Amino acid sequence: MDENSSLTNPADLAELTARFEEHRSHLKAVSYRMLGSVSEAEDAVQETWLRLERTDVSGVENLGGWLTTVVSRICLNMLRSREQRREDPVERLETRIPDPLIGSERRVDPEHEVMLADSVGLALMVVMESLAPAERLAFVLHDMFAVPFEEIAPLVEKSAAATRQLASRARRKVRGQAPAPDKDLARQREAVDAFFAAARDGEFEALLSVLDPDVVLRSDGGVGGALTVVLSGARTVAGQAVTYSALVPFVRPALINGAAGVVVVRKDRAVSVMAFTVVEGRIVAIDVLSDPERLGALDLTALED
Repeated sequence: MDENSSLTNPADLAELTARFEEHRSHLKAVSYRMLGSVSEAEDAVQETWLRLERTDVSGVENLGGWLTTVVSRICLNMLRSREQRREDPVERLETRIPDPLIGSERRVDPEHEVMLADSVGLALMVVMESLAPAERLAFVLHDMFAVPFEEIAPLVEKSAAATRQLASRARRKVRGQAPAPDKDLARQREAVDAFFAAARDGEFEALLSVLDPDVVLRSDGGVGGALTVVLSGARTVAGQAVTYSALVPFVRPALINGAAGVVVVRKDRAVSVMAFTVVEGRIVAIDVLSDPERLGALDLTALED
């Protein structure tokens, strides 16, 4: 095989580029779910392109499947490298809020739609951060993209049966910690609006009524920022009402990973992103990103319309 063959003929390169672009959104969707980072997902997709450029794929019948395998292997290696860097046990216990995807309730971003599909809320992405790399790969590829276990097994160097067990273990963790949100976006927004109205008015009982008794609040302030915080229980979370009330004047409604949420904007700068998981009209999870460095890198164009 001549690894440079695809580069010597401009027509061949143009055709290869066009074929790759047909799969780019899918590859980015896989990478985002695997990595929880928009920039790292883009890096993984770019590395996949570079490998495609160097490879003779004339005999590949299913280019989409080939590309999915390649990008998955790249993501798995990135996850394993990330794990190796987390040598401090304390760091492993910290909550990491993945990069949120911010959209408008009035205008749907087609790329975000592909990346998110139906139920990939930020709470689910948070829970996926706790999965081992092989578990995450098996869960993402099988449960979200219907890749057969027989095709996933070689990536994690296990049998199909063992790979099935990885996905099953991941599924149990996800179902236990990230329940599926209400599908009715209007119902989600009603709960979020009620939450901030109660906070604004200092109505503690009203806050309790919109919060699930076992609600969890997770906050990621980033390195050098506010301490990572995890609160649980409606009374504990509602006890932060003074903090929430101070945010009300700066709250701007937005879709956060496809669900009702808000971006808190002060002086044209995002100071936090709050994602809400609403189940049966009550808030079961609130995930807050307030890391200044990461907030500065977010795409906030959806808030401009």
